[in-house]
Amino acid sequence: MDIASKYKNNFEYKELQGAFTIFLVSVLIVLAFVLWGAFFPESLGQQANSILGFMTEKFGWFYLLATFGFLVFAIYLAFSKYGRIRLGDDDDRPEYSNITWFGMLFSAGMGIGLVFWGVAEPVSHYTNPPQGLQGGTAEAARTGMLYAFFHWGFQPWAIYTIIALSLAYFNFRKGYRGLISSTFYPLLGDRINGPLGKTIDILAIVATAFGVATSLGLGTLQINGGLAHLLGIPNNTLVHIVIIVVVTVLYMISATTGLDKGIKFLSNANIAVATSLLLFVLFLGPTSFIFDTLTTTLGGYLQNIIQMSLRLTPFTQNKWISNWTLFYWAWWIAWAPFVGMFIARVSKGRTIKEFILGVLLVPSLFSFFWFSTFGGTALNLEVFGHKAIAAAVQEDITSALFITLEKLPLGTILAATATLLIITFFVTSADSATFVLGMLSSKGDNNPTNRVKLTWGILQSSIATVLLLSGGLQSLQTASIVTALPFALIMVFMCFSIMKALEDDYDDMEREYRKRTGTRIALKPLPDGKKRAVEQKSNNKTVEIPQSRK
Repeated sequence: MDIASKYKNNFEYKELQGAFTIFLVSVLIVLAFVLWGAFFPESLGQQANSILGFMTEKFGWFYLLATFGFLVFAIYLAFSKYGRIRLGDDDDRPEYSNITWFGMLFSAGMGIGLVFWGVAEPVSHYTNPPQGLQGGTAEAARTGMLYAFFHWGFQPWAIYTIIALSLAYFNFRKGYRGLISSTFYPLLGDRINGPLGKTIDILAIVATAFGVATSLGLGTLQINGGLAHLLGIPNNTLVHIVIIVVVTVLYMISATTGLDKGIKFLSNANIAVATSLLLFVLFLGPTSFIFDTLTTTLGGYLQNIIQMSLRLTPFTQNKWISNWTLFYWAWWIAWAPFVGMFIARVSKGRTIKEFILGVLLVPSLFSFFWFSTFGGTALNLEVFGHKAIAAAVQEDITSALFITLEKLPLGTILAATATLLIITFFVTSADSATFVLGMLSSKGDNNPTNRVKLTWGILQSSIATVLLLSGGLQSLQTASIVTALPFALIMVFMCFSIMKALEDDYDDMEREYRKRTGTRIALKPLPDGKKRAVEQKSNNKTVEIPQSRK
């Protein structure tokens, strides 16, 4: 019996029990946090900071090693013998053309965070660089861009790759439901249907809820920053709450119109607006400087990626890595079930190799281009134009993008476009997240009910609100780091699970092929002393194995 049949017979394709339990427990955990923050915001802020200090001190190394390990593992799978296995049946082919698929990856790679930090991060690193560098220098500017590439490059997309690959493989090739727990069948067997499997799904739901809420909080801060810059609206907590309420109503309307109407329309709008804004800044800004920055920084990033991936500061106790790198790694891990599920759904029929290379390279390259354009323009204005961008960012980080755009021709129009883009990203992210959370808490149902989606929509906005009330940006970062730790551990075991499934799958494919063709595998000596795998048929004639079977 081949591995697929063995897994499917055990799974039995019956309706899984406990969907309501998963939904109820997840909602109660999130609701308890929301009530704590609503009634005791100071207590929440203090306890969160205490937990953050403990986790970064005790487990900061784990975040760095795990994230780098995910990247190495993804690259290994792409170029291993498993790279030719398809995410689906052997005769399946991609549902979407490469251009369409790359466009979807582009859409998944965009978000509120990219708009928020596109200017703010490189300029923040310029004034407060890592490695003990002096702020405000050319070296600080180069290092600032380098770490922006690092935080938004291959590691984040390696995290998404592991989740998306696991979901797509077990869903499309093995026929399981689109649940995180389903990816653990090779390790846990039928226990994925019991308490252990439910715990895995609950942790995935909670991590996703807090990861998305972090982005919604960032979006709220920057929408307020844009409105303050354009219209003089005060930037305070009351306005933050009003923004969340208004945008919540918008994405609730979108969520109840269905996936093909609301999310699809907004996603297309996001791509059009983001591309237009990017091109305007590219050609209205210092174009040659932007391309020089892209080339130089990309070279430095590729040269130093291993050193940067494993950098901690045990002898100086500097908090820079904790405030930036650990926050980002935790944020990506918390977002992974959400983004991974989206990527998995549009990748059926692709080989593991083309899937991994596409997911790793295309969004990363776009992020590099985005930071070179916006961050490079801001640093050019600061260093050579003496426009005091850095001072403005230190005073109010949410204003970084708008102050930079103001210095360009058509600055007011660009700032208004950026504000519109943030709003549409806010709505799209929240809309998509309610759909994904609904699926995860409904045992993989591809059409969760509006009641479930509305419940998660309200809870997401509530999380963002209480985090802003209890400490603003710092609390948003803290929540991501704390909630992502258990899910990071789940991802480590997920790597072992998919590796075991791939080994069994490949062995079964080889046995079936040899049985069908009457061949056996032999090793043929070559002049250089190496050996090549060949097929030896019953008539003792030896031929090289076809490329598709290597």
